[in-house]
Amino acid sequence: MGERTWYAASTLAFGVSAAATISMGRSMPEVDCFGIAGRSASMAWLRMPGMGWAEAVASFAVMWTVMMVAMMLPSLVPLLPRLGGSGARRLAMACGYFGVWAVAGLAVYPLGVLAVAASLQMPVFAGLSPMLTGAVVMLAGLFQFSCWKTRHLTWCRQVQPVRAGWRAGMQLGLHCVGSCANLVAVLLVVGVMDLWAMAAMTAAITWERLTGERAAHAVGALLMAAATVLVVWVSVPAVR
Repeated sequence: MGERTWYAASTLAFGVSAAATISMGRSMPEVDCFGIAGRSASMAWLRMPGMGWAEAVASFAVMWTVMMVAMMLPSLVPLLPRLGGSGARRLAMACGYFGVWAVAGLAVYPLGVLAVAASLQMPVFAGLSPMLTGAVVMLAGLFQFSCWKTRHLTWCRQVQPVRAGWRAGMQLGLHCVGSCANLVAVLLVVGVMDLWAMAAMTAAITWERLTGERAAHAVGALLMAAATVLVVWVSVPAVR
């Protein structure tokens, strides 16, 4: 597969996944309660009437995987040509990579279900949700300066050729989950299907993946500033 064909196919995949994500985000109904972010919670975390748990998990897994393709592909595509080899090898690596993200989604789903259930059943939890959101965003910002972040981000940016494409994809996926977990956590508390939040996290992930540690630190500073503004906004009525 030539470079032009590879980038054309990648652009098409990104376009399709982004369009599907936008469509799902706009059509997803919201629950009339205060979720983790202190506003209406997405029905992504709840079962539709008549839907069993298996169907709910499968529906979320599809939605999550499509969303991850749209969010992670811009930073992944420039890395894969470093491996050389055939288009099939690159495709296998991409499948292994997004397979890891799909499994991560299955781990995230019960946490989201429990959080929304707590908001529905415990008004105290719902009242504290803006402060909890600020705390998560602040911790996510601090995480950007950690040795863990630096190690995993460095690995993600220095992909080396290996024989088994899908194994390389899984290894890269594990490191990228370790690197981006805090940014995905911000997305989850702000709104898993919030299109503006998705766009912001996609830009942050792509920026740090392509440019390195300085970008990661800049993203961390922005997150901590946003968390401070949120906490002040919630805590001081005069600023509202």
